[in-house]
Amino acid sequence: MTNDANNSLKRPESVDWQTLIISISVILLLSALLFLFPERGKKAIEIAFQFLTQRLGWLYIGFGILTILFLIGLALSPYRKIQLGPKGEPPRYSGWTWAGMLFSTGIGTALLYWGTIEWIDYYLNPPFDIEPKSTQAHQWAMSYGMFHWGLIGWGFYALSAVCFSHAYYVRKESSPSLANTCAPILKTAIHRWPGRLFNVVFMIGLIGSASTGLGLTTPLITESFKTFFGLEPSFGFTIGSIVLIITLIALSVSFGLDRGIKRLSNCNLVLMFAILGVVYFSGPTLAITKQGFESITFMVRQFPAMSGIYYPGENGAFTESWTIFYWAWWIAFGPFVGMFISKISGGRTLGQLIWGVLGYGTLGCMLCFIIFGGYASILEHQEGVEIIKTFNENRHAAVVLVMTSLPLGQWILPLFFLLCISFAATTYDSASYTLALAATRSTRSTRENQDPARWHRVLWAITLGILPLSILSIGGQSQVLVGLQTISVVVSVPMLMISILMTASFIKSLAERK
Repeated sequence: MTNDANNSLKRPESVDWQTLIISISVILLLSALLFLFPERGKKAIEIAFQFLTQRLGWLYIGFGILTILFLIGLALSPYRKIQLGPKGEPPRYSGWTWAGMLFSTGIGTALLYWGTIEWIDYYLNPPFDIEPKSTQAHQWAMSYGMFHWGLIGWGFYALSAVCFSHAYYVRKESSPSLANTCAPILKTAIHRWPGRLFNVVFMIGLIGSASTGLGLTTPLITESFKTFFGLEPSFGFTIGSIVLIITLIALSVSFGLDRGIKRLSNCNLVLMFAILGVVYFSGPTLAITKQGFESITFMVRQFPAMSGIYYPGENGAFTESWTIFYWAWWIAFGPFVGMFISKISGGRTLGQLIWGVLGYGTLGCMLCFIIFGGYASILEHQEGVEIIKTFNENRHAAVVLVMTSLPLGQWILPLFFLLCISFAATTYDSASYTLALAATRSTRSTRENQDPARWHRVLWAITLGILPLSILSIGGQSQVLVGLQTISVVVSVPMLMISILMTASFIKSLAERK
């Protein structure tokens, strides 16, 4: 019998109905309040963002630095040889497929958006009180984006993946759930309300952080579609775009891990490298290469300053607006991506998992920032294309302008449009899959590489589209950006505490092995 056939025969008792109903109810309530009271919601969002970043910023900065140091130490220690699964078992997926699945799940369409234009935000409002639009501002701008999408960010994912994988494959927990990962400390409480509460918080956090990605990237998809077909944008058009994406997510996730998510991830890598190649080789190749090497060198030299070791004494406002927001986003997404990576990492070692997540993730993001962002900067400063002016009017239109400025750019745009949709579908069908997994009771099937029930996966795919629609209704692009940033910060607070507990549980489990 096929995997999907088995899914259709799953008994209703396998679904954790209390966790499912509570999580969906909270999301529906928050979405309704934002939609019905947009002005009050906007003010509450601004207050919450300022309060959390200013009061808890030091905690995010410190956790980021400790995370990367802990992972590097673990990957160099004898523990790196711990096998995820039976000894001698080959990896479930090839290196290419595994890299594609973890990369596509971990970043989504947001990378195409920020990788192209993030430098403009830093160039116009640079860190460390540097003069805007200066040569020094440009140098920092071209490097800071790579830092925010680099080692520390992927370190949050790798840390969660290590904790989930060790619990699932080494301790032989019945399922890769958040509560089970904390079993060494929570003990039998994982089977009662403390454990269920962890799973509910995880699911609400995942939906909130996923909403940030969908809310930021859906306008990019609509802008690409509008430009190619000459259509006028509207809120109805945006709703249609989200419905289209959610439909694709539901179709993909309904096919399961191997038939849906794996194939989409492979398509993502092919499309991404094709577009990167077109931009790199048809654009100013030498200038992009030179600027890229300079940006990497500068980032390595300034890594301590960028990581926030001088915060809050120096660069406080910039760090709170950007670095803390990014760390909150990565942390909120971390358990979701970690759970998913653990599901696809059977047969690998802890060391391979850590270096793979850090290496593939960081290098993939660096390529996008160097090529897309570098090309956009060269268009502005050397080719006379008004990227910044367009950015000030419409951020998403600036991304489309960069793509259409290429030779045959109007024909590159459909490929870019397809990549945006494909990345969004892969990230959020993985999220739907993980949400269904988290709301499924621990049964024997969860240890046999089987998927949660198909209807269950599709239900979460639909749920993921609700909150972004509410956020997109609160106002203009700057207000939407603050709203999405705030959601990431708010949902990351409990996830940060849970991540610390997961790590403590993992360390306790390692100590008990001796």
